[in-house]
Amino acid sequence: MVNDKPLVWLQGEVKTPPFSPKARLDAGGLLRRLQRGETLGLPHSRPMPIIAPGCHELRLRDGGHNWRIMY
Repeated sequence: MVNDKPLVWLQGEVKTPPFSPKARLDAGGLLRRLQRGETLGLPHSRPMPIIAPGCHELRLRDGGHNWRIMY
């Protein structure tokens, strides 16, 4: 889509072990869907109001790891 903003992984910003290439593609696809205004639900996303109003988490499974991306 022409109006898509670039999604970029910044080196040195992730404080945990890195995602596999497949998990990076999955995370990028979910972030792109959010950027386009789509509302995601379980199992990909769930609200986290205990952290802050309007806060959600993306949930990713990568091999033996469960990843959470807060947005």
